[in-house]
Amino acid sequence: SGVDPAAVLPTIGSKELVAWLPTLLGLGAGDTVVIPELAYPTYEVGARLAGAEHVRSDGLTAAGPARVRLVWLNSPSNPTGRVLPVEHLRKVVTWARERGAVVASDECYLGLPGDADPAPRSVLHPEVCDGDPTGLLAVHSLSKVSNLAGYRAGFVTGDPALVAGLLEVRKHAGMIVPRPVQAALQAAVSDDAHVAEQAARYDARRTRLRAGLEKAGLTVEHSQAGLYLWASADEPGRATVDRLAGLGILVAPGEFYGPAGARHVRVGLTATDERIDAAVERLGSA
Repeated sequence: SGVDPAAVLPTIGSKELVAWLPTLLGLGAGDTVVIPELAYPTYEVGARLAGAEHVRSDGLTAAGPARVRLVWLNSPSNPTGRVLPVEHLRKVVTWARERGAVVASDECYLGLPGDADPAPRSVLHPEVCDGDPTGLLAVHSLSKVSNLAGYRAGFVTGDPALVAGLLEVRKHAGMIVPRPVQAALQAAVSDDAHVAEQAARYDARRTRLRAGLEKAGLTVEHSQAGLYLWASADEPGRATVDRLAGLGILVAPGEFYGPAGARHVRVGLTATDERIDAAVERLGSA
């Protein structure tokens, strides 16, 4: 990817970095963090921990005159599986650079590209940033692509100056990845075969589960990549959760990820193949 190895910093999974990044970057009262309209809750938690404001938006005009210091991207998305096109990513990078804001791209699902066309791109891809990492951070996790959730193994890379600043603060704050986990991290990122195998497994589950949900009358939106299907039965999401729970199928209410998700549910692809098949069968008899 052309990333300077010195600008790669191991993290204790990506969740703690997401939660603490606004604080580590020195954000506070009067600063604003832009997060996706439908988003992993920890982006909002991070802004709150720093005492900063947050704005939910997939566009750039919603921030208005606010002092935006950090913009979060997440493609492929949790919860929706949406993949942002290169043009969108480029616009965000340009907009943030004009304002001196940092762009942090949560790329923990990048290795699960699904059937997205064009394929998901890192914020550090030359098509997005023209080979210039200034003001950019890419956040990665081995939890999904390598099944290492319990190891708490992730890393952040990008702008060497930003990464050096994060390293300085983090080592004094004790945010240090244990050496055995660093060894596991190194082994995992050095092997693409297991990631491809994992991605194929999720792709097969996505195809089966999507068909099952659609047959049961739900509409699946986005959901091209990543780990989740974003579905709506055109009713309050909690009612869908309740109905599916009656079939022994557990899904998350869309409202967990923002007000715009009130009529959706997030369906995970992380159950075993046998359980996915059982869910499809139950959906068919509903």
